[in-house]
Amino acid sequence: MEIKERIVKLREQMKEKGIDIYIVPTADFHQTEYVGEYFKARKFITGFSGSAGTAVITKTEARLWVDGRYFIQAAKQIEGTTVEMMKMNQPGVPTIDEYLEETLGEGETLGFDGRVVSMGDGLRYKAIVERKNGKIIYDYDLIDAIWEDRPPLSREPAFILEQKYAGETTASKLARIREYMRNCGANVHVLTTIDDICWTLNIRGNDIEFFPLVLSYAIITMDRMHLYIDETKLSDEMKEVLAADDVVLHPYNDIYEDIKAYGEGDCLLLDPVRVNYAMYSNISDKVRKVEERNPEILFKAVKNPVEIENMRKAQIKDSVAHVRFMKWLKENVGKMKITEMSASDKLDEFRAEMGGFIRPSFEPISSYGEHAALCHYTSSPETDVELKEGNIFLTDTGAGFYEGSTDITRTYALGEIPDIMKEHFTLILMCNLSLASAKFMEGCVGMNLDLLARKALWDRGLDFNHGTGHGLGYLLSIHESPAGFRWRYRPGETAELMEGMIMTDEPGIYFEGSHGVRLENEILVRKGEKNEYGQFMYFEPITYVPMDLDAVKVEMLSEEYKTLLNDYHKTVYEKVSPYLNDEEKEWLKKYTREV
Repeated sequence: MEIKERIVKLREQMKEKGIDIYIVPTADFHQTEYVGEYFKARKFITGFSGSAGTAVITKTEARLWVDGRYFIQAAKQIEGTTVEMMKMNQPGVPTIDEYLEETLGEGETLGFDGRVVSMGDGLRYKAIVERKNGKIIYDYDLIDAIWEDRPPLSREPAFILEQKYAGETTASKLARIREYMRNCGANVHVLTTIDDICWTLNIRGNDIEFFPLVLSYAIITMDRMHLYIDETKLSDEMKEVLAADDVVLHPYNDIYEDIKAYGEGDCLLLDPVRVNYAMYSNISDKVRKVEERNPEILFKAVKNPVEIENMRKAQIKDSVAHVRFMKWLKENVGKMKITEMSASDKLDEFRAEMGGFIRPSFEPISSYGEHAALCHYTSSPETDVELKEGNIFLTDTGAGFYEGSTDITRTYALGEIPDIMKEHFTLILMCNLSLASAKFMEGCVGMNLDLLARKALWDRGLDFNHGTGHGLGYLLSIHESPAGFRWRYRPGETAELMEGMIMTDEPGIYFEGSHGVRLENEILVRKGEKNEYGQFMYFEPITYVPMDLDAVKVEMLSEEYKTLLNDYHKTVYEKVSPYLNDEEKEWLKKYTREV
């Protein structure tokens, strides 16, 4: 069934239910950034496969809102489908709310599946509908009615993350959460975000490809934690461990009825960005609500000493794998057939050799030539191309080790590349080094520092259309709130940079139809000196992979940049060489030499 036919069938369902406009977001019931196959409704109805975007279907129009990461990809994937792309944050492009205000007629009905729309979005939509004297219908998943071969919900088993990896017990985490609840006057905490639940309970699973998470809901009271989950995912051992922490098990979907039991005298702590609209609508009006960010979000973003030490180990493992991969790639391109997909597989082979490798930590981006201009390109058998000399290859991939997650991007010159590509590579290298070397005052947020990563580009009238960095989860979501680097304000990424946070530093530049460059390291937020001016902070890079000197135009680098690059490469050699054989060490010396 083609996209055009799917939209026709959806409109038939809309007419049957009395719905004039239907919204299809990219979300599961838990507002997870990346979702399992069952939840890819927006991809089903538009053909666009990116990780973010919202479709709005009316009686006559089908529109898709996407951000700058996906302008090129979305344009290609929706071509010929009757779906129109709406480029978010671009001049003249209305927001979804503005479009609804303009398009929804007097007395008309707006529909969506309330389980996949956040409370905050749902309440905004409700306000628009009320201004039009219309109504909202949130009870129907209309996509399900037309998706004949929809994949089932995952039933993959969960597993315990041992104390030697988690670094803190569930009892300790629950104590911290309950203290937060007491401080804000709440006796009940509704938790629907699966990464927060997995962190609290020190469990992981396999319900979302690449992300070791478990579909679940939770209600935390002062003496119990009620976990809503498919019990078949839990071993007897896990059930015993959970019971010891007073965790009571319930069927996955029972929470929608159970939440109705709370009433007068109860105060619920909930996150308006993360609780879905259907859940919120089931809460009694008699309940007092404290609407704040889930406390678990900041708790898990600030890594404990055990997590930090483990994540250092994970970075060493992945860095060794990357060095071996870089050597293999440089020595074999042009001599044997290497494609985007086979190169990605080879990198994972090197990772597996390091031990403790679970799976990639997100869908790999393995892109050659013009494909590297697509920020979130995914190679497939239909698009897989051979790597050849004379162009660049971008690999943005991550590993999930028991010691933690990684997210590393490198761009490699394959043979001799055009001078303009070297210029672009060197600019991005300058951007990366500038942010990594920042010293700043305690209390700064990512927006204070993002300019450092863009100045070299902005000075030349260039830019990249994505954030410069994000927090990194410990075998959880690879993009972790609440801190991030970007110049434009974005709710949810405004937390101050605190000691123990692990962030990414990943500037890039992209030229449609030609090439793209991105360089990404993980950086650990550390405290520096404290003096009469206050507490100074700095970043410690914990990724140890050479920046490809074959792609560097050294004459563009100031003495300061040369020193930063040389110091970084000295650290790379010191950290990685002990794990290499003599031949590999000699090769690494060449690619970490001083410039």
